[in-house]
Amino acid sequence: MKHAIFLIVPIVLVFLFGSVMPLYADDQVMVVQQQQIQALQEEIKRLRALIATLKTQPQPQSRPQVLSESYLVMDILNNSVVLEKNAGQTYPIASVTKLMNAVVALENADINQTIVLTNDMLSPQGYSPSLFLNLQVSIKNLLRASLTQSVNDAAQAISYTVGNQKFLELMNQKARDLGMNNTYYYDVHGLNPKNHSTSADLAKLLTYVYNNHPEILAITKDNDFWLPDPTGRLLKFKNVNNFSQSPDFIGGKTGYLPEAKESFASLFKVNGKVMAIVLLRSPNRQKDTLKIIDWVKANAR
Repeated sequence: MKHAIFLIVPIVLVFLFGSVMPLYADDQVMVVQQQQIQALQEEIKRLRALIATLKTQPQPQSRPQVLSESYLVMDILNNSVVLEKNAGQTYPIASVTKLMNAVVALENADINQTIVLTNDMLSPQGYSPSLFLNLQVSIKNLLRASLTQSVNDAAQAISYTVGNQKFLELMNQKARDLGMNNTYYYDVHGLNPKNHSTSADLAKLLTYVYNNHPEILAITKDNDFWLPDPTGRLLKFKNVNNFSQSPDFIGGKTGYLPEAKESFASLFKVNGKVMAIVLLRSPNRQKDTLKIIDWVKANAR
């Protein structure tokens, strides 16, 4: 009788619930594994979609596409280099020479002194009609002509405050004093293509000017300087630096010679920091500078 009862119970369960298949431990493991595989497949789909999205977005460049043969970008407050290419190699610097000319003038002459222009002072190429023979002009105004319109005879005239050769020696001595060991000047204005320096050396000069002679930087931003010509007509000295009116431009000097191409030694405020941006032998210093500034804004904090 007991056997009959045990036989009836499973028959009733089948009748009530249908066929019953027992779920063994191996089956449970298989279900879990299938769930894990499904979850991994979903994660792979998500990652593939993310990668596809990233490929369509512009990726940050390891460095800007700058065409200058040499350049340096440096935070001058801590001397940390942000970008550089051939920063220790020497190149002609052209009228960037006039930055050192201004330093030596401020440290060895009275800028309020007035001198009379002579033929020797007016001998270099690159002159202004407002600087003419026998003109009485202050060193301060000669500095403004030299640093804004890059007038070569203005820089030449400045050197005669202590004597042209002596002034040139002082420029080279100042370079040694500042640790600009790969810099040498053969003239006081930059027409000689033998005037050479490196991006690293010019960053040292910019740092010194920023800390000791900010008035030089202020002059390089000036675009409102006038002097009379021999007839008394006022002529404006045009600032040759396209960045002179940019609010982020702190100051600096441009240069050009066929041998030097376009050079630029400058200070900009970028991301709240004072950055030296030096370019040597650039085919287009304006484009190269803008590329560098955009890159620093996006990549250096």
